[in-house]
Parts: sequence; C-alpha cells; structure tokens
Amino acid sequence: MKRIILGLVAITLLYSCSSTPAAQTAPPPPSLPVATVVAGTDTTYQEYPASIEGIVNVEIRPQVSGTLDKVFVDEGAFVSAGQPIFKINELPYRAAYNNALASQHAAEASQANAQLEIDKLTPLVANKVVSDYQLKTAKATYQVATANVEQAKANVSTASINLGYTTIKAPVSGYIGRLQKKQGSLVSPTDVDALTLLSDVHNVHVYFSLGEKDFVAFKEQYPGETLKDKLKGLPPVTLLLADETQYAKEGSIDMIDGQFDKNTGAITLRASFPNAQGLLRSGNTGKIRLSLLHKDALIIPASATVDMQDKTFVFTVGDSSKVKKQAITIIGKTGDNYLVKDGVKVGDQIVLSGIDKLQEGMVIQPQKATDKTAAVIKK
Repeated sequence: MKRIILGLVAITLLYSCSSTPAAQTAPPPPSLPVATVVAGTDTTYQEYPASIEGIVNVEIRPQVSGTLDKVFVDEGAFVSAGQPIFKINELPYRAAYNNALASQHAAEASQANAQLEIDKLTPLVANKVVSDYQLKTAKATYQVATANVEQAKANVSTASINLGYTTIKAPVSGYIGRLQKKQGSLVSPTDVDALTLLSDVHNVHVYFSLGEKDFVAFKEQYPGETLKDKLKGLPPVTLLLADETQYAKEGSIDMIDGQFDKNTGAITLRASFPNAQGLLRSGNTGKIRLSLLHKDALIIPASATVDMQDKTFVFTVGDSSKVKKQAITIIGKTGDNYLVKDGVKVGDQIVLSGIDKLQEGMVIQPQKATDKTAAVIKK
C-alpha cells in the first residue's frame, strides 16, 4: 500500500514540474534619444519694472495772489511754450503799477528841480555872489533826488513784474494735467497744490533698477573702461507697455545713478525714448527689456530637464550606457532652451526625452537624436 501511495506522489510531482511555465526573460533597456552638449552663443532677455516720465515735468504755480479770472486751456490739452494758461485778476496790480509810475515821474521832476538849482548857483558861486555852502547843499539835494528816481524806477519794475505774473504762461511745450483750481477760485503762491502739472513728453525718460548681481553682469557685457564708455556701446532697449505690447520705438540707456539705494540694494538706470506722437505720458508704467549676450554658453533644451526640490536636473549617459541625474545651474532662457553655467560640460551626452521614467543608474539604449532635435541643442 505504501508503495502505491509513494508512486502516486511521485507522478503528481512530475506532472507539476512539467506544467510550470518557463522563466520570463528580462525586458531590453529602453531606447531613448540622446545628444551631445555643445557650447554656443545666444542672447537672453530680462525684464525690469519701469516708470515713465516726461523729460520736463513742471508744476504751474501762481506768483501773485488774486482771483482766477480765466482758464485758457482744458485738461489734457497740448500747449506751446509761452502760451497763456491762466489769468489772475490784474486790476489791483495794474493800479499798483500806475501808482509806481506816477511816483517815478514825481521823483524825476524833483531831480530836474535839483539840477536847475545847481545850474543857478554855479555861476553865482563862481562870482562869489553866494557862498559855496549853498551850491554844496544844492548838489546834495540833487543826489537825493537821483536816488529817489532810481528807487521809483525799481518800484515800477517790481509793479510791472507783478502785473506780468497775472498772466500765467506755459514755460515749456507739453500736455496739461488736472486743473486743481477753477475759474473764480482764489489763488496764492502759498497754496499747497499747484494749479496744474505741465509735462513735456516729446521725449520720455524711463527709469528702472538693477540689483547688484544684475548690474555687475550688465557691466561685464560691454566694452569700455568707464561707465561713460560703456553707455556709448550699449545696444538699444525695448519698452513693454502695461498691456505687454511692445512700444514701436527703441530707446537708449543714457544715465546710471551715482549710487545704490540703501533700502533696496538696487541702482537706477534711465532710458530715453522718442514720443513724437504723444502716446506715452508721465506716470505710465511698463517694463524695460534688456538683452544679454552669452558667449560659449552650454545650451540645453528645457524639455531635457526635470525640476526637483528647487533644483534642475538632467540625465547624463555614462559608461555602460548608465544614466546619472546631474544638477545644473541655469543662467538664462532663450526660446525653448536653457543656458547652463555648470553641472555639465561640452561633450557630455544627455537624455532628451522620456526622463520622467528614468532612475539613477538605470541602463538605456542610447538613440541618436533626429537632425531636428540635435539642431536645438547645437544652436
């Protein structure tokens, strides 16, 4: 009986072994496109918030007190230099001028009388008819009369200036801002608010700031021993308006502030733009776009990178086609490419796609990138 049972067990084991499927073979390494890292020259663009001002912004204030009789312009109007803008009631100043002029005439008459007295006494003194003392007194009186004439003329000049101040004219050509005072208002030189603001915007100044690192990189881009020399060689800059559209005219950087702001750690630069059509106004905002030329920079497609924990990585292909995750330092972006400072070097092989499935030390089957893909990295 035992022999029969053992035989059945042996048959069952043999049957089980014969029905076990063959062991599965390992899958082949994934075939992924790779390319060689090369150095190239490319340009990146950086944008900085900017504020726009006219080349001249003038507060229009009264020089004399009085009632605002007339307002010759409307808000937003363009005025030419010398054009009347406001008129202050001139009657009291006209009266003061006439009074000063009358005083001048009286002083001139007294001077003439003093001269007549001198002319009368001179021959009498020469003939010893009267004493020399009387002639000296007459000459002293004449000097007083002359001083009174000069003082009267000065008063006339002051009154004339004040009378002229009753007509307020545009000191420069430009656009009128908000009118803070209306016709009939009482105005004075001591008013806190100006009557209006006049902006000359046929050219505009656009101010923007660079941090210390950006400013150092900015200076190193261009030739010249001094900042003045560097300014001459700077390329034109572009202005982006608030709606992200590009202003039609290019500008030029023509001023760098003398010192960094202690609070912000930034330095201010100024770019000037033509504005013949008056499309830009003081108070506008926008962005200045600066171009930075990078020579011998390593150019890597952004699609060949992966971001992890605030760092950017690529997968390089080493010996035996094993991949290695390598951190890189990005210094700029142009189009779909990153410009890399370090982390890889010229001649390294990097994986171009499929990197989301790769792991450190994984073996792949490198596939030569297509001509189109290779052209991206060898730009």
